[in-house]
Amino acid sequence: MTITTDLSTPDEVSPAVGTRTRVVPLGIALLAASLPMFMATLDNLVMTSALPVISTDLHAGVGDLQWFVNAYTLCFATLMLPAATLGDRLGRRRVFLAGITIFTLASIISALSRTPEVLIGARALQGLGAAAIMPLSLTLLAAAVPASKRAMAIGVWGGVSGLGVALGPVIGGAVVDGISWQAIFWLNVPVALVAIPLVLWALDESFGRRVPLDVPGVLLVGGSVFAAVWAVVHGNDDGWTSFTVLGTLAAAAVLLVAFVVRESRVRFPVVPLRLFRSRSFSVANVAALGFSIGMMGAVFLLSQYLQIVMGYTPLQAGVRTLPWTAAPMVVAPIAGVLVARVGVRPLLTVGLLLQAASLAWMAAIVVPGMAYSEVVPAFVMAGVGMGLTFAPSASAVLADMAEDDHATASSINATMREMGIAIGIAVLTAVFLAAGGALTPTGYAEGLRPALIVGAISVGIAVLASVFMPARTGRAIRE
Repeated sequence: MTITTDLSTPDEVSPAVGTRTRVVPLGIALLAASLPMFMATLDNLVMTSALPVISTDLHAGVGDLQWFVNAYTLCFATLMLPAATLGDRLGRRRVFLAGITIFTLASIISALSRTPEVLIGARALQGLGAAAIMPLSLTLLAAAVPASKRAMAIGVWGGVSGLGVALGPVIGGAVVDGISWQAIFWLNVPVALVAIPLVLWALDESFGRRVPLDVPGVLLVGGSVFAAVWAVVHGNDDGWTSFTVLGTLAAAAVLLVAFVVRESRVRFPVVPLRLFRSRSFSVANVAALGFSIGMMGAVFLLSQYLQIVMGYTPLQAGVRTLPWTAAPMVVAPIAGVLVARVGVRPLLTVGLLLQAASLAWMAAIVVPGMAYSEVVPAFVMAGVGMGLTFAPSASAVLADMAEDDHATASSINATMREMGIAIGIAVLTAVFLAAGGALTPTGYAEGLRPALIVGAISVGIAVLASVFMPARTGRAIRE
């Protein structure tokens, strides 16, 4: 796709030659690509504030609560790469719109659910739709803006992505407290009705390399992640040394090895291993996995802590996460601008350090009867750290990539993040339960403290990985 820029109007983007005769404002292109993505990322954690209410309404147990979130993230994670491949073959905008449609229909089914099983299935279908939205939104945006504004646009996109995850508990709490838990899903319908015509008007159709879909590869990696999460979720109940848990973990390892072997030999892999020759790409993915495991697992537990232990309503709990969730609104766009000047490494390292320190701080002060004001400084640290992480990571993923690899590269990174969310929720909840944690005002802090320590260690590993980011990554985008 050829992009031309009207030099007299620097904030507008001219579409591909031969496809349009009008100019699309840069802000409209950003909105068209980012609004559906925000909707998809919001639903990662939008349920966290609603989980205590849903548990009572649907008579769901702790395992069901985990699967309400993990059914979404697992399908989201394992199907992004196939969706990117289908987008390259069938048309990125076409698959993007199909993803929005599926996501919206699944939201309606979720809202109408009356049993845990139906809700889990609907959440899995939502994940399928989100898998087509997330990677293709970045690819369509990158194609819609001139190279001179791409770093800024990616920065804004990364900030919006981060906001979707961070604001999930806030918006979910407000909607649940003000209306009902079903309304958090009905909310997606009007958003989709706005997003679909906006995408059709503002974003061009584009294609990538038309290669066959590696279905066995998809099944291998999907089966591996599902088996690993299933084993962790059932470890405490079935016993960590039980045949079912150890056997499932072994199966996950075998499937993962088989996946890597296949990807190294097949002509058209779902995950081209050659992309990992880029150090910035490899480091960004390791950091994304460690960050997501630690921070998103902690968000899952802390959102419920505010209600179960501190006694806040869903809305009150959501409002009290604002010191955490509001910070990325300010910091992420600034980081997107700075990344082209100072590079990815300093921003990413500082952001991850702040997040690891915030979790360690929270673990140190969490005790029964703790006042909300005591945790506010740690929430602020976490929010600033997240804002410094999202945009630089998105820039690092695409820094060394050819345009034809943008969809695959961004989907791999998003897959790592979503896998991290599923694994993080499973692992930190398992630690919480193993340490004697219970969904009661007196038993929650006992299990939360060791879970937060594990989360801090996971983010600490991401800090170590960020040190190996090439110094010029990010600045190269500007040049």
